[in-house]
Amino acid sequence: MRENIDRRDIITYLSAKLAEAPTLARKKTQEDGKPLGYRRVYSRIKKHIDNFLTGEKKGIENRIIVLPGLRGVGKTTLMLQIYKYLYLTKQIEQDRILYFSVDELKEYLGAKISEVIGVYVESVFKTSFVNLDKQLIILIDEAHFDKEWGIATKIIYDQTENIFLFLTGSSALSMEMSVDLARRAKREVMFPMNFSEYLILKYNVFPPSGTAESIRELIFNPSNASLKIASDKWDGLKRKVLAIGKPLDKEFEYFLTSGGFPYGMNLNERDIYERILTMIDRIIERDIFVIRSFKTETRNLITRILTFLALQKPGGTSDVKLAQRLYTSPTLVRSILDILEKTHLIFSVKPYGRAGKLVRKPWKYYFLSPSINAAINYRLGRYDLRDRDMLGLFAENLVASYFFRMKETMYQTGIFYDPEKEGVDFLIQKGFDEIIPVEVSIGKKGGSQIKKAISKYKARYGIVISNANDIEKKNNIIYVPITFFSFV
Repeated sequence: MRENIDRRDIITYLSAKLAEAPTLARKKTQEDGKPLGYRRVYSRIKKHIDNFLTGEKKGIENRIIVLPGLRGVGKTTLMLQIYKYLYLTKQIEQDRILYFSVDELKEYLGAKISEVIGVYVESVFKTSFVNLDKQLIILIDEAHFDKEWGIATKIIYDQTENIFLFLTGSSALSMEMSVDLARRAKREVMFPMNFSEYLILKYNVFPPSGTAESIRELIFNPSNASLKIASDKWDGLKRKVLAIGKPLDKEFEYFLTSGGFPYGMNLNERDIYERILTMIDRIIERDIFVIRSFKTETRNLITRILTFLALQKPGGTSDVKLAQRLYTSPTLVRSILDILEKTHLIFSVKPYGRAGKLVRKPWKYYFLSPSINAAINYRLGRYDLRDRDMLGLFAENLVASYFFRMKETMYQTGIFYDPEKEGVDFLIQKGFDEIIPVEVSIGKKGGSQIKKAISKYKARYGIVISNANDIEKKNNIIYVPITFFSFV
């Protein structure tokens, strides 16, 4: 332990964390006296912990869970819901569940994760990692504030099978994992909500079982059977949503612009955008400067780049042109865009080139949720849903973000944009060489562009995601309502 950290201070800190955790978990996982709903990833993490507690082989192997995600998606709430599950449902002794936030730990104590957990095992259980004979669950929030978090968790994993580590942090967590740690840790990712989670958490309306799977099957493996299944799910979904007493398309429009984050469930539009803008500020001020050192004056440049991305019409963003516009260097712009991608505030879509061919076209950038784009436009006084072009931009952003999360979590696919003039919005690469053209068509016809793309890329079929009411197939074009697609 470093000389400037007093062991007694850490013991005092641990005593406070162990004592206050039940009350903190209760307060932070309810609103107006009612328990908050669960994000999808909750059940997966709970299963990992259950496997660990019962001693199953999978549980012993997967005893490090890393949950990266953008600020505001509900990681801390989920972690405290896990605490409540362990303490109240599984009735694990209070001293065997440790929850702490590294953000707080570093600010008030200046200690490392390894120091706190080492003192925890030594002082509470009077033993070492190697000789530990009780199962402990350690919940570490904001782990990225300790640059040595990966080394600490790897050492603990190697020395004992009786500690389960659940860590959350910025989206850069997964990129910071060493090869050795990646072999030991199970990575889950938490994204902004899709429309399905939004309706579940806000109205307790659950889509028909298998809805998301039917959409993915329709997009990636279309057939008469998958078309019929998806249509049945869509019909069942529309019947279920009648329970909320609001038109589905209006509720979707609200979700598209304001419903990406759980904290916005019961807030008005203005308050939601204020919360999102505060979240962006915290990412810039805290997360970015933890990942990489920038000069203080670069903070304003980061904000200006985000503003530019929110205001631009569809099209790629050249580092050189953006640098000229902002009177700075292309190298610094490229560095900022790269770090913004690591936080998952934005992500890039590259131009498609056949067989690895390099295409000298700029990259396109999208926000992880269209709600972020809407919030920035709101701050600038440009937010206007009567502008169908703006609504179309938000819809394109939503489709891009859903394909991005599919690529990140379940499909070995590539997402590109069509570099041809008046090309389709996206080209999804399935496997090594199959291309699926995708056009997002809100308030406009998408037939001609998709037909050209199908021909040019020798595609078996194309997808048009629009504000139509029905799922249908016309020749080799599949039309999918964007409201239905948003359940994927």
